[in-house]
Amino acid sequence: MSAKRRGLHVMARAKEMTASGSDRSSVKNPLLTISEVIAELGIPRSTFYRWRQLRKGPRSIKLPNGDVRIRRSDLDRWIASMEERSS
Repeated sequence: MSAKRRGLHVMARAKEMTASGSDRSSVKNPLLTISEVIAELGIPRSTFYRWRQLRKGPRSIKLPNGDVRIRRSDLDRWIASMEERSS
C-alpha cells in the first residue's frame, strides 16, 4: 500500500471512529475535534493554538490531512494536571 493511500486509509478510519463511535476503542477514548475541545474548555480557538504551539495544552494528534484531534483521555489527563498545579 502506498504512503498516500495508507494516509487516506488512516484519515478515513479516524473519521469513522469519531463519527460512528462503532469502534470499541473510540467509544472508550474518542478522538475530539478542536471545536469540541475549545467548547468544553470555554476558550477561544486562538488560545488553544497558542497553548499547542507552546506545548502547554493537551497532547494532540495531527492527521495526514492536517486536521488535529485530541484523545479524550489526553484531555482528561491534562485537565487533571491543571487542577493539581492550582492546588
